[in-house]
Amino acid sequence: MCLIIVGFIALYFGAEWLVKGASEIAIKMGISPLVVGLTVVAFGTSTPELLVCLEANADGHPDVALGNIIGSNICNIALILGIAAVMKPIEIHRQIIRREMPILIAVTMGFIGMLWNGSVSQIEGGVLFLCVVTYVVVSIVQSRKEQGRDDYGEFSAGEVAAVQQSGAKKSAISVVFILVGLGVLKFGSEWLVEGGENVATAMGIEEAIIALFLFAFGTSLPELATSIVAVRKGEGDIITGNAIGSCIFNILAVIGITAMVKPIAQGEIELLDKMVMLGVTVGIFFFMWSRMRLNRIEGVILLVGYAVYCVVRYNIG
Repeated sequence: MCLIIVGFIALYFGAEWLVKGASEIAIKMGISPLVVGLTVVAFGTSTPELLVCLEANADGHPDVALGNIIGSNICNIALILGIAAVMKPIEIHRQIIRREMPILIAVTMGFIGMLWNGSVSQIEGGVLFLCVVTYVVVSIVQSRKEQGRDDYGEFSAGEVAAVQQSGAKKSAISVVFILVGLGVLKFGSEWLVEGGENVATAMGIEEAIIALFLFAFGTSLPELATSIVAVRKGEGDIITGNAIGSCIFNILAVIGITAMVKPIAQGEIELLDKMVMLGVTVGIFFFMWSRMRLNRIEGVILLVGYAVYCVVRYNIG
C-alpha cells in the first residue's frame, strides 16, 4: 500500500510540474486558454495514465491499462466535472459543444468498436496516434489564427506580462519543470503499478477493479486539482477544456501509444464499463448543450451516478 501512496504523490507532483512548464511555454506562443486546456494541460494531466498504461501493458497486465483509461474517462466526466459543478456552476464555451464533445463521442465509440474483437492492435494504435497529432495541430493553428500572435485571450495582463518579461531564462526554467515532471512521473507510474499488483494479489481483487477505480482516481488527481483551482479562479474554459481534452487524449494518445508499443488485450474489462464510459460521455454532452452550462443539480446527478457505478461494478466483480 505504501508503494501506491508514494506513486500517487509522485504522479501528482510530476503532472503539476509538467503542466506548469508546458502552460508557460504555451502562453508565450499566444495559445488561448481554452486550447491550452484542451491540449497542453490535457496532455500533461494525461501523462500519468500514459506511463501507467505503458508500464502495465509491458508487464503483461493489459486489463490494468484499459481499466485505467476507461475508469479515468468516467472519473474525469462524472466525478471531476461533477465536483466542479457542485462547487460553482460552469459556463460552457461554444467550441466545446460544437467541436470537442462530438470528437469525444466519436473517438469513444471508435475505441469501443476496436475492443469488439477483444484487443487494440498496433495498427489501430497508430491510427489513434495519428488522429491525436492531427487534433493538436489543428487546434493550435486555429487558435493562433483566431487570436493573433499577440492576443493572449483570457489570461490576465499580469500573467501575460510576467511570462513575456521573463524571456529566455523563464523558458529554460519551464523546460526544466517539464523534464523533472516527466522523470517523477516515470518513477511514480512504476511504483503505482507494482503496488496495485501487490494489493490485488493480497486481497484477491481483480486487477481490472483496481485499475477502474483506484488507479483511475489516482491518475486523475492532476485533473481534479487543476479543476478545483480553476473553479476558484472562475476559469470555466480551463475546467471543461481540461476534463474533455484529457478524455480525448486518454483514448487517442494514451491508448494509441500503448498499443503501438504492444497490442492491448481486453482482459477482464466488462461491457458495463464500456457502456458507462459511453453513457456519461453522451450524458454530459446533453447537460452542456441544454443550457450551455453545468449547474449544481447536474453536478449532483453526475456524482450520484458515479457512486452507483462504483457499487454495482464492485459487486459484480
